[in-house]
Amino acid sequence: MKERDASMKAGFTGILVALCMTLAACAQYGVLEQRPASGEFDAYRLDTGDQLRVTVFGQADLSGDFTVDGTGSISMPLLPPIVARGLTTEEFEAVVAVELGRRLLRNPNVSAQVMQFRPFFILGEVQRAGQYPYVSGMTVQSAVAIAGGYSYRANEDRVRITRNLGDRIVELGVDSKAPVMPGDTILVRERYF
Repeated sequence: MKERDASMKAGFTGILVALCMTLAACAQYGVLEQRPASGEFDAYRLDTGDQLRVTVFGQADLSGDFTVDGTGSISMPLLPPIVARGLTTEEFEAVVAVELGRRLLRNPNVSAQVMQFRPFFILGEVQRAGQYPYVSGMTVQSAVAIAGGYSYRANEDRVRITRNLGDRIVELGVDSKAPVMPGDTILVRERYF
């Protein structure tokens, strides 16, 4: 009996060690598997491909439309490149105001709004996989419709969304009513039967 208990304990310990090693490997690469919590992704974060309209009130020469480049920065007249990646529009406004205040203006008033969101990507069992422009309020179902609908082999119940959150990549198993964010990659898997 003691021999059997020791054998079971050793087997359980081995399984626990393997599970911990798998979780550590996932954490090392910043990939997490989770379901979206309500409100977790509400604050939109800027990234490469977003186009902003920045208005510096009373300064038409400093205002204009700017695109977040591949480095995550925006180049504005008379300022060094300003990092926008990972910031909300409100945070970006504050950074621009500080830079303008340090270099050019007294008490600058800055407004920024996203004019065009970065595209989303859809792969797998859809009619036309690829890159598409993001539309506000988009769900997985509307993204699939933009891609021509499901293929006949598609698993329509669950899809996977990969989302870059700046310092980590999150993979979400969601249904067709889940919201899609700009820059998301949607994978529609094949059904087994």
